[in-house]
Amino acid sequence: MAEFTLDLNDDQKQVRDWLHGFAADVIRPAASEWDEREETPWPVIQEAAKVGIYSLDFYAQQFFDPTGLGIPMAMEELFWGDAGIALSIVGTGLAAVGVLANGTEEQIGTWIPQMYGDANDVKVAAFCSSEPDAGSDVAAMRTRAVYDETKDEWVLDGTKTWATNGGIANVHVVVAVVDAGLGSKGHASFIVPPGTPGLSQGQKFKKHGIRASHTAEVVLEGVRVPGHCLLGGKEKLDARLARARERVKSGGERVKNAAMATFEASRPAVGAMAVGTARAAYEVALDYAKTRSQFGRPIIDNQGIAFQLADMRTQIDAARLLVWRASWMATTGKPFTSAEGSMSKLYASETAKKVTAQAIQILGGNGFTREYPVERMHRDAAIYTIFEGTSEIQRLVIARTLSGMPIR
Repeated sequence: MAEFTLDLNDDQKQVRDWLHGFAADVIRPAASEWDEREETPWPVIQEAAKVGIYSLDFYAQQFFDPTGLGIPMAMEELFWGDAGIALSIVGTGLAAVGVLANGTEEQIGTWIPQMYGDANDVKVAAFCSSEPDAGSDVAAMRTRAVYDETKDEWVLDGTKTWATNGGIANVHVVVAVVDAGLGSKGHASFIVPPGTPGLSQGQKFKKHGIRASHTAEVVLEGVRVPGHCLLGGKEKLDARLARARERVKSGGERVKNAAMATFEASRPAVGAMAVGTARAAYEVALDYAKTRSQFGRPIIDNQGIAFQLADMRTQIDAARLLVWRASWMATTGKPFTSAEGSMSKLYASETAKKVTAQAIQILGGNGFTREYPVERMHRDAAIYTIFEGTSEIQRLVIARTLSGMPIR
């Protein structure tokens, strides 16, 4: 088991510097253009594919880093470049992780390559879980999957929303209800192959921030997928549903807590994204404060500005430490007895919103214009307190963990 450390090893430093260079040289110069266009930055994704960043191999290497710091380090550097473009680069990973976590070896080998394509013909994938009436409340999901035994096909009907790459993806991974009586334990995940009839893009959202990342509804109307597109297979699903039914009878709360514990482990990665955005805004504000003069001296010499920067730096470092701790705990199998995953996501998300707002204030009128990037960073930062569980949900999880109340 890797000991917790704040020192990156030589390999990690090399990867960090490589990612930072790509973020500085490729992502940042393109950030303003794709934010204005509100379109998927295909050329940037292609460049990421050419150098090996947009690939399953790269994310697998970071995921299996024994210290747990590979993923948060990568997320921080890419999102330091630009949150919208970075989300376009890493968004396919959500669907890939869904297949890796639940799929058979054959499904992994068949579908994940189709999610990424190659450097000459890049593809993206979409993970479709949220619904208009089922965001934080996953038990309210309405999308249904019904098995047609005569044809060995599953029929999917429903509407998904807030799907990154929804509708433009080559492969969609869709979460649907197969047993409504089991709540979230009655859900299953399905691959919807390219060109499947009945799947269409609904509304494309025009967003406040992360505009370079495509977000849309996905409409499923009588979508038929072969039986082998059920992740994990029907035999495994039937066995899992049978166990869940027994557990509900004998103590369903334990099942819900186990599911929540699994979800907890994914939140530090979002916290790392928030740290990257906050750090980017802080660095712009710091440089500006050193070079901008008022009343005959740099504005950083004014205590009001200097103290703001001191607080910003402190909060960013504290957020990173919480993210690294939670990431290390998740990798080394240490239980989140105090909802450390939610702590890291909550604090980093709130820090990103606060730090980017302070950066605008330090730049004054310039910060309010699109001539400087902190305006965009502040818009981007708003998403961190919303997706992967709102700040309110994080506080609920933390509070209930501390009090011993059930997490539902």
